[in-house]
Amino acid sequence: MNVSAPFILRPAGTSLLAIGLFLLGVVAYHFMPVAAIPRVDLPMISVSASLPGADPATVASSLAAPLERRLAQIAGVTEITSVSTLGGCSISIQFDLNRKADGAARDVQAAINAAAADLPSNLPGPPTYRKVNPADAPIMILAMRSETLPATQVFECADSILGQRLSQIEGVSQANISGADKSAVRVQLNPGALAATGLSLEELRTLLSQVNVDLPKGGFDGDAQSHTIVSNDQLQEAVAYDDLILTQRSGTPLRLSTLGRAIEGTENTRVAGWAGTHRSVLVIIFKQADANVIDTVDRIRAVLPQLEKWLPPSVKITELSDRTTTIRASVHDVQFSLLLSIALVVMVIFLFLRRCWPTFIASITVPLALAGTFAFMYLCHYSIDNLSLMAVTISVGFVVDDAIVVIENIHRFIELGDPPMQAAFKGAKQIGFTVISMSTSLIAVFIPLLFMSGVIGRLFHEFAVTVSLAILVSGVISLTLTPMLCARLLKPEAACRTPGRFNRACERSFNWLLGHYAGSLRWVLRHPVFMMLVWLGTLGATVRLYQAVPKGFFPQQDTGIVMGSTDAAQDISFPAMAELQQKVARIVLDDPAVATVGSFLGSGGGSSTVNNGRMFITLKPLAERKVSADQVIARLRGKLGKVVGINLF
Repeated sequence: MNVSAPFILRPAGTSLLAIGLFLLGVVAYHFMPVAAIPRVDLPMISVSASLPGADPATVASSLAAPLERRLAQIAGVTEITSVSTLGGCSISIQFDLNRKADGAARDVQAAINAAAADLPSNLPGPPTYRKVNPADAPIMILAMRSETLPATQVFECADSILGQRLSQIEGVSQANISGADKSAVRVQLNPGALAATGLSLEELRTLLSQVNVDLPKGGFDGDAQSHTIVSNDQLQEAVAYDDLILTQRSGTPLRLSTLGRAIEGTENTRVAGWAGTHRSVLVIIFKQADANVIDTVDRIRAVLPQLEKWLPPSVKITELSDRTTTIRASVHDVQFSLLLSIALVVMVIFLFLRRCWPTFIASITVPLALAGTFAFMYLCHYSIDNLSLMAVTISVGFVVDDAIVVIENIHRFIELGDPPMQAAFKGAKQIGFTVISMSTSLIAVFIPLLFMSGVIGRLFHEFAVTVSLAILVSGVISLTLTPMLCARLLKPEAACRTPGRFNRACERSFNWLLGHYAGSLRWVLRHPVFMMLVWLGTLGATVRLYQAVPKGFFPQQDTGIVMGSTDAAQDISFPAMAELQQKVARIVLDDPAVATVGSFLGSGGGSSTVNNGRMFITLKPLAERKVSADQVIARLRGKLGKVVGINLF
């Protein structure tokens, strides 16, 4: 059976199929998401619960422990990590990699419902959960600050305008606001005056909530119209609380001003953020798992000028970090390497074949195979990342092998005197099984990668499939398009021109190489003992070098972005921690390789305790700083090691 015969007899249909495959690949390439590494979904869920006023020990025993007991009963849980802080706890549940995150989320909700009876009755709300991916990193960090407005109003602008609009952009999963909190009225009490009234703090809180509540007032109907009663008795400012009557004592109204005072404040006073050394509100933006990170950042940049018009004139937005800068550069470098490898492959083919049409037939396999690979990658929901592009680059050397074998076999029949059409039939039929076996053997090399487990297996699964797809598509092209082109474009040797000067020079060079190779081979065959010793020495050196070469999960990459965590003593006060955090930020910002620094304390972004903070450091472009990120980190560690009371990791 000759699988190539139908395609040789139908050149128009075969050409249209090839053109269609190429166009599908080009379109798929532009629609594929771009990322640094392949998407790896780690089924991890974070559960949060709050108990205002409770110390960490009380939170751990009465809030975290009941939740942990229920969550530990879920199938597929591999690790549970709990952190109890003042007024709340956070529980991270890691599931087996084979577990779907959506199914795990349903089980977590069921566990929370089951634990409700064991939780304190005075919780302000039920525990909440959200799916998280520890491998996710923010794609962009924005800073908002104002020289005239307080941080609470800047936070309101960020939360109600910027955060909501950014979350609606295609590709954005969430926009976290850190560095401030919502405005609130805080009541400062005189303990002696409160004790004289016999009221407890809980009773006072209940009275405040009862007297300052916005309830419907009803309405009244007339003969022709109905009216709704609307009142403006909801208190909005702190000064209005002072004359608030809480209750009666011996017929005398008890006002709040007799117990203390009300001041303007925030819901959480233990949060703060800085852009450099300026007090700011940070907007930390994350992308969706299947989104194109470059397109998402471009959409964010496009909408920022419009959002700035909606903000007060004194509020300024600055960009602290953009993760796509290094992604664009790395993807561009890999794309350049891919084009360079294609050019080198075509050049090598021409040097050995030394004919235009055979070179064209073999070379056209490369773009068609790569286009077909991108089309299948799109169907598999893969992304354009460093690993997939590396797989495509490696496969460039594989995809031309099948076509060259087919061309050489057909050309052999032409040299024997067969017409090109008949030579194409004979050559393709004779070599067809060989091409299939070659492609199958190459694909078999990457099969072990498909069965690797763990996170590494998830990462390299896309790499192995991409290489296998490229080899498979090239094999199909070699058995369909290549024989058809050979039948139409190749000519008998007699019809070719006399070899020119270039051909003769190449032939002399190849003969010179073959002569020296034959001489060296004869010498090796005459000295078998020496060659065995060389082989053993090479084997030993290989083992020794394998032991000496540094090993790691991924090669160290200079992304230009450094994320750090600050840690201080557990009993440190918030003002003292804020002062130390700013001191560290000033030292980092003074480094000549650092462009911007963003930091915050308090809830949000994974930090919920007073003695912990986060820091986002953006380095200058590599051409401007002349040193690597690792060298900058080492230099900063030496400087920050002299700061007493705080550590930066």
